[in-house]
Amino acid sequence: MEKMKGRKNYKSVIQKLSFGLLIAILFIVAFNLYQTRNMKVNDTGNLNIAGNTVSEVKYSNLDVIPKGAPQIYGKELNVKFDDVSGSNPQQADNTIRRLGVLDQQISLSGKQLSRYISIVSKMSCEYCCGTESIIFNDGQPACGCAHSFAMRGLAKYLIKNHENEFTDDQILEELGKWKTLFFPSQITKKAGVLKSKGIELTYINLASNKYRDIEKGATSTSSGMVGGC
Repeated sequence: MEKMKGRKNYKSVIQKLSFGLLIAILFIVAFNLYQTRNMKVNDTGNLNIAGNTVSEVKYSNLDVIPKGAPQIYGKELNVKFDDVSGSNPQQADNTIRRLGVLDQQISLSGKQLSRYISIVSKMSCEYCCGTESIIFNDGQPACGCAHSFAMRGLAKYLIKNHENEFTDDQILEELGKWKTLFFPSQITKKAGVLKSKGIELTYINLASNKYRDIEKGATSTSSGMVGGC
């Protein structure tokens, strides 16, 4: 009798252990299925797993590069966004110089100078020389990069010749478009980070100091700039 009771107790323990193991296996399978269903690639090319972003990120599916010709000043200055690309370095340099020479040709004073300082102080050259702003507090150049000359020159031109046709933000947007052309890989990467955080992809957000360095720590498949620094 004692042996019979022992065998029954042993079988009971085995059954309980088997049942517990089965419950554990079912839980693991259900958890893995849940994780798989929550695994997706978002619009920026980031791989999200249950809300967490994988560090290896690709942004090739985002296109923030401006195209065509700028309204109003494009014909006046004979410049097109399409003229600045890595496929034609000579044409890109010529276009950058065409804008850059305006920085030396145009002088601003009074309210126009104050407006210029307010706008351009929000733009930096972090991908090239690393300066905090392309101008000092008095409006004098703080960066000698060709890209900075181009952005300063365009800002002066628009303030001088189209004072009432562009708001401050619109001028900053135009500078941002050209900066995106100058640093396409870096700003495309930044666009991916902004989009993943739900931040609107305007050229002010992409290229001004508003979200400077937000993309640090993210990986990219390419790097480089267009035009000499």
